[in-house]
Amino acid sequence: MRYLPLSPPGETPLRVMTIAGSDSGGGAGIQADLRTFAMLGVHGLVAVTAVTVQNSVGVKGFHEIPLDVIAGQIEAVASDIGVQAAKTGMLASSAIIDTIADTWREQGLAGTVPLVVDPVCASMHGDPLLHPSALDSLKAQLFPLATLVTPNLDEVRLLVDVDVDDDTSQREAAMALHALGPRWALVKGGHLRSSPRAPDLLFDGTDFYEFDATRIDTGNDHGAGDTLAAAVASALAHGYTVPDAVAFGKGWVTECLRAAYPLGHGHGPVSALFRLGS
Repeated sequence: MRYLPLSPPGETPLRVMTIAGSDSGGGAGIQADLRTFAMLGVHGLVAVTAVTVQNSVGVKGFHEIPLDVIAGQIEAVASDIGVQAAKTGMLASSAIIDTIADTWREQGLAGTVPLVVDPVCASMHGDPLLHPSALDSLKAQLFPLATLVTPNLDEVRLLVDVDVDDDTSQREAAMALHALGPRWALVKGGHLRSSPRAPDLLFDGTDFYEFDATRIDTGNDHGAGDTLAAAVASALAHGYTVPDAVAFGKGWVTECLRAAYPLGHGHGPVSALFRLGS
């Protein structure tokens, strides 16, 4: 695949922020985001929302970061370093979501900096990472600020109450998600096991864009959603259109799935480290 251009040595690269939780097992969350940022040649900025206690088997618990610290992290880097794009991951609670949305507006980032919202509701093991009451805040506060939302099929069900099992229901879900306010909605098809492929569907309120890839048969897919959103945000920072950024992210996460490795006793992570050998 064609990668994003790297900045010459000594030249400041583009800056992309992850607003997400920390994964102690290093497979997902900000750890996965920063690996992709580094391998794509952008400088990663971080606003940690929660610290999880997890490994390859599951999430044992998490601790939410104080609201003033979350807001302070965003303010500190936005006012000094600058942000060309951002993505969100685990946000944990309504209060955290509201704080992020308020800070995003107050810093003048709304409508000017591309924001990819990955609406993380649960881990791949089914462990909850978002309080149920926070779904309304996610839809009401953050979706209207989003350039793109990137839910998987389990998250689609929680957000818009649509069970995606074919092309028709995938389109229905994309339209329902777009109606919540984001500029673009992506319904990921990686969990659509009825398809031999991994079909993703993008919708801008008028047109549908289809993205297809070979389904990689691996149980080591921890952090795939984070990695996709991080790659899309990186491409948006480079000025890609949303369809082109999604196409790039789709290709990137497919290669990361090919390079995935076992770790611990559960699901290993997708790996952006393959690029070290390219």
